Amino acid sequence: MSIELKNETILEIVPTFRVQWEEVQNCYVVLYPEGMVKLSQSAGEIMKRIDGEKSVIDIIDDISNAFDGADVKEDVMKFLEVVYGNGWIRSK
Repeated sequence: MSIELKNETILEIVPTFRVQWEEVQNCYVVLYPEGMVKLSQSAGEIMKRIDGEKSVIDIIDDISNAFDGADVKEDVMKFLEVVYGNGWIRSK
């Protein structure tokens, strides 16, 4: 499923999924009824910011600020489109 997310779109994690830090794995993971997906550092940074209140541009700006103003928009948008297509997140 392809979607074009807009800057103002508010995103939330679908209730059957949960993002949390796993000390044993030393990374963020997405938990769901059938299992778990380990996230890369950058994926974890994005997913932990999806809270049902922040818009796409808020998430991008927050990550950019956390990494000294890095231009992350294209990478964040691509990741959000993939996880949206996977059904992990949805627009609110």
